[in-house]
Amino acid sequence: MRYSHFDIDVAYPLQELPLERSDTGAAVLVRLKGVPIGFWMEATHGAPSVSIDTLEERIASKFGDRIVAEAVREELTPRSDPLAFPSLTIAICTKDRPESLKRLLESLRTQLAAAAAARRPIEVLIVDNAPSDSRTRDVAARWPDVRYVLEPKPGLNFGRNRAVRESGSEFLTYLDDDVVVDCGWLAGLCEAWAANRDAGAFTGQVLALELETEAQIIFERRGGFRRGFDRIRYGPISVNDQLYPGGAGSFGAGANMCFRTRMLAALGGFDEALDTGAWVPGGGDLDMFYRVIRAGYPLVYEPRFLVFHEHRREMADLSRQYRRSWGLGFMCYLVKCLKTDPERRVPLLRLVKWWFVHHTRVLLNNLHRQARGLDYKIPPKMLAGELWGGLVGLLGGYGRSARRVAAIRRQFQ
Repeated sequence: MRYSHFDIDVAYPLQELPLERSDTGAAVLVRLKGVPIGFWMEATHGAPSVSIDTLEERIASKFGDRIVAEAVREELTPRSDPLAFPSLTIAICTKDRPESLKRLLESLRTQLAAAAAARRPIEVLIVDNAPSDSRTRDVAARWPDVRYVLEPKPGLNFGRNRAVRESGSEFLTYLDDDVVVDCGWLAGLCEAWAANRDAGAFTGQVLALELETEAQIIFERRGGFRRGFDRIRYGPISVNDQLYPGGAGSFGAGANMCFRTRMLAALGGFDEALDTGAWVPGGGDLDMFYRVIRAGYPLVYEPRFLVFHEHRREMADLSRQYRRSWGLGFMCYLVKCLKTDPERRVPLLRLVKWWFVHHTRVLLNNLHRQARGLDYKIPPKMLAGELWGGLVGLLGGYGRSARRVAAIRRQFQ
């Protein structure tokens, strides 16, 4: 199972998209003059290519209005310096993945060089989190403009908080080591800031780097980390969502996010009982998004602030992600909110109830389709694992994680 990946720009004549014999589908990112405006993926049923006629039909039906809106925006919006941005640190918290780290650094090279040429240098900080060897340090040593620090306490949020302490910049951006930045990544962040200078945080679009395996396709078909192609400014309330801001996953993903550094410090940094590694591999980004909103800071989602993420290739790894990151991690985050934000306790409890009811319905629907021999988006076993992870998180998962983290801190005193 494989979906060919295409990146097309409608400012230029469309061309037929050739498929390989092994392809079962196509995934298409659509741009207008380099600006990403839409994405779709679909099965191709053995076709040798995606024809120009099919492309024209899909683009017109799915993105016609957006193309017009983007053309109008470009015409009416005054041109500004694409690199006009306050001081910035890019933090890459990593553990034992030197090849992925090297790939990410290479993808940043051109934009960092342009910023340096414009006398707006950007600091790149590699936080090596409890490494088992020196490979990450060796990669950093080959990049003279990269600063390396070792964080011995294991857990992603320990690494994120180390970056807060190390950064002297006004803004701190976090990139996961398994992403590659788009050529317009930095310009997208700068544009979002120029239009929202009071924002406390920015999140960006996260698309699939590849769709080479069944696990990657299943994950992206469910929605992946995509959050759409409209810039959204989130404030303290939402008139359309009574559970707001509890469903913090709608704000963006931790793979690509940016914060005011002083705000992070004032909020006490990331909760180190979330995103602790194998025990609770999730929830830390959601918790911070929630706290940013509850503290009264605007949070802006910017689709041009775009990265490509290497999804898990193996079904076993994806199953663990559903069970622990999306089940256990999400519910630990909600339990933490229930403990620390009594003012929002009722809507948070409603969100817990909704989550279990919704995921049970999705599981039953997929089981029903599987029993009838019909196509289903997600293997029921995977959905059951997500529900089980949520139950474990609800029944003391956050407290157990907090005790483990306290023991880790004592160990490194």
